[in-house]
Amino acid sequence: MEEVHARAARRSDRTGHTMPGDLAASPFRADRDRISASAFFARLGGVTQVVSPSGSGLLLHNRLTHSLKVAQVARAIAERLLADPVTSAKLDELGGCDLDVVEAAGLGHDLGHPPFGHLGESVLDRLARERFALPDGFEGNAQTYRVVTRIDVRGVEGKGLDLTAAVRAALLKYPWTRQSPVPGQAAELPRGASEPAGAPGTGAAKFSAYSTELDDLLDARIPFEKAVPEWQQTVEASIMDTADDIAYAIHDLEDFHRVGILQFTSVHHELQEWLGHSVEFAAEEHVAAGDSRPGASLELLRRRIHAKDAWIADDEAFTDAVKKVRTELAIDLLEVPFDRSQQAEQAVARFSGDWTRRLVEGIRVDRAVQPRSGHVALAPAQWHEVQVLKFVHRHFVLQRPDLALHQRGQDRLISNLVEALDEWLVDDLEVAPHRLRDLFDLAREEFDELPRDVLPADADLTTLARGRAVIDFIASLTDDQAAALLEALSGRTTQLWNDTFVL
Repeated sequence: MEEVHARAARRSDRTGHTMPGDLAASPFRADRDRISASAFFARLGGVTQVVSPSGSGLLLHNRLTHSLKVAQVARAIAERLLADPVTSAKLDELGGCDLDVVEAAGLGHDLGHPPFGHLGESVLDRLARERFALPDGFEGNAQTYRVVTRIDVRGVEGKGLDLTAAVRAALLKYPWTRQSPVPGQAAELPRGASEPAGAPGTGAAKFSAYSTELDDLLDARIPFEKAVPEWQQTVEASIMDTADDIAYAIHDLEDFHRVGILQFTSVHHELQEWLGHSVEFAAEEHVAAGDSRPGASLELLRRRIHAKDAWIADDEAFTDAVKKVRTELAIDLLEVPFDRSQQAEQAVARFSGDWTRRLVEGIRVDRAVQPRSGHVALAPAQWHEVQVLKFVHRHFVLQRPDLALHQRGQDRLISNLVEALDEWLVDDLEVAPHRLRDLFDLAREEFDELPRDVLPADADLTTLARGRAVIDFIASLTDDQAAALLEALSGRTTQLWNDTFVL
């Protein structure tokens, strides 16, 4: 009972403050409601999944519809696991699993996602570190945790959503900070904890909390300290993470089939050529990253799996996955162009439903796991299938020159917006947007309270606070709000009032 109570504890429980009333009796259901009622959740409808929703019409997912699907899949996984008494007992031993917790985590996992998708994330990280010398930079998962613990307004004194420990822990895909990747130093680094290949010395590539939220991360993990290693996800976080992988692998392929970008000929040719020449490819000592031969990119994926995930890599499972994707994606779905007919819609629904069911049925629970996996994860066959599905999306969508052109413009937009807002804070703080001033005051207070050894020796706290405030402000905008705000700040519009953003 004590562990159950600890999972449901909120930080406000220790302060004596009365909270605004929740409609749900269950504290975890109340958390789910707090997230879905948040303005940060509503804004996800205007935030890029892969292509900006403002320019893609109704055919493509945005971050809101993606989050809804992740929550749906996460709850389905949890329901299936809890229905089996043996598996349910394992989950209890590993810290517990609640349906409302996994659904809340699915809904909330992208609250910190900035405008323009992962491109926006990388630009804000670069500017945070280079312009403002913020050692934590920017990371979407860490920004999500900052939203729910600091900068949303449901909680005590207007700070955060005051969520239960279990839901906060379930949002921690990577339960460490950038500068201290793995507390206790696991023998092998977990997924995301190593440094980015192109940025040595910058800390972990992925992390779920900034230094300013480290105390909150540690607090959320207290109920699980005897159940899972401190570097390992809770089982509810693992379910959310796996559901995110499943949703991403399937619905982005649906999207780009609908708009005609995924073409049968190119996808089928790549998969078939690797299948026809896999033995020859495997015999080659080196396959260069820029090798344009059909099948070469897929061979590079196979080798990367062996290099990074030897614990699960299996050539037979990989070959079977390629065959399955060739048949069910390329031949059964892509061979007939999408024309919005009833037959075409049924084909998409069938593909999505069959794959989601298969992947959900491939979930397993292990007490002892490898560092690069979670206690709740896909079985080897389904794991390899997800890698191949992601490859198709990455190779035939994300690496397109026209998307790269679009992203270069978005990079410039965000960079100019950071510069303009920073100059505004320097020039005239008193008439800067109210929200931006609030974020500056919050950040200044946080940096004042941090131990000095966490910050660079020559750190200027005002510059750090200004940088974190500007980054927080931009990360809370939609794609359209970011573009409209820069238009106004650049003098390219004479319109005084704009309903796209409110200052």
